[in-house]
Amino acid sequence: MPASKQKDLARAFKALADPTRLEIVRLVSAQASSVCVCDIVDRFELGQPTISHHLKVLREAELVDMSRQGIWAFYSLSGRAREILGEVSMLLGADETMAEREAS
Repeated sequence: MPASKQKDLARAFKALADPTRLEIVRLVSAQASSVCVCDIVDRFELGQPTISHHLKVLREAELVDMSRQGIWAFYSLSGRAREILGEVSMLLGADETMAEREAS
């Protein structure tokens, strides 16, 4: 694996290593459309500044995209996040492991 891909994966893993950020990604990826930051804040027992910090880390790791509508920010899982998750799956050999389990 090229060093640049390793760096991207490490950055993503670092961003996802926090339980709050992992839950934010799970929440955002489970939605059919973008999620308002106000709805994300409502899901946690953390203040808005803390959630904003976590969202900034996820944006910098290219795991979520943000769009603005008026004063509100909306978040969605980025295309890059889907690529990263696919790369992780290939890296771990998930396809081979599943095929081996089904053959058993």
